[in-house]
Amino acid sequence: MSEHDWLLALDTATSTIVVAVGAADGEILQADAFEGRYRHSQELLPAVVRLLERAGLRLPELGGVIVGTGPGAFTGLRVGLATAKTLAHELRRPVVGVATSEALLAGVEGATRLWLPSGPRGRLRIDAGEAPQLVPDDFAGATGAVESSEIAVDLDGRAPAEALRRGRDAVAALPASLLRLGAARLAAGDTDDPEQLVPAYAVAPRGAPPAPPDEGVAWSRDPR
Repeated sequence: MSEHDWLLALDTATSTIVVAVGAADGEILQADAFEGRYRHSQELLPAVVRLLERAGLRLPELGGVIVGTGPGAFTGLRVGLATAKTLAHELRRPVVGVATSEALLAGVEGATRLWLPSGPRGRLRIDAGEAPQLVPDDFAGATGAVESSEIAVDLDGRAPAEALRRGRDAVAALPASLLRLGAARLAAGDTDDPEQLVPAYAVAPRGAPPAPPDEGVAWSRDPR
């Protein structure tokens, strides 16, 4: 593979850490996905090193970095974004942020609605192309039938089994989805300013005011 001809994708928004490498056109080459276990800061960089060694790739030959921006938990997203920014800065490579929600929906054919946890007693409902909506845990579809277009991630015991099954499919497809979406932006020159690239949190960071219940939820704040 020629110089600057491969891409690195990272996502730490869900309970599954995703590390993937792909060609410049977004074709996935290799990927690792494993439970974060609240150890993102200890697990992420070693996972990158292991994957590059297995794939026979060198960081100086990196063409660009793709990172999932959430919504997700504060700690995981902070580590993922900081790692992506550091690599891009140190190697002077472009970086693009891709909404994890968009990539999850893109991974399941026909999926148009995603459910994610927002703390222990709430959910985020994310319809394709729309802002996240905060929904109480007792919403009508919590355990009953759901549309085939709905997927649920990290909501075991709090969402219907079929939505959870499709959610697992979406997480399995996340490496490929991130690479495909990110590569398209990189090819178009649509890169992000690392200083302006911030995560979207599934729960408001400490000190942030709660969003009104009838408005979309998209808490984003520079984690520094």
